[in-house]
Amino acid sequence: MAQVRTEELGRFLRSRRNRVRPCEVGLAAGTRRRVPGLRREEVAVLANIGTSWYTWLEQGREVHPSESVLESIAEALLLDREERAHLFLLGGYPD
Repeated sequence: MAQVRTEELGRFLRSRRNRVRPCEVGLAAGTRRRVPGLRREEVAVLANIGTSWYTWLEQGREVHPSESVLESIAEALLLDREERAHLFLLGGYPD
């Protein structure tokens, strides 16, 4: 069951990262972007967490983010109230 939750967390994070444009979070768009939204590294910087840590979350690895890490990611990805609740549920914090 935990594996399914972590995989869903990874899919959710990727989908939200892909929809945020760099200009929406104060970053330059640049001329050569291979992804439609933010890069993983950019999310990690905006959330003030390590790039490897964020990458592991997106890859669905069995890591356990704290509530503060999830909150930082939610802010970096500009999540609304319902998306935040879903993120916390997937992260293991149902309340």
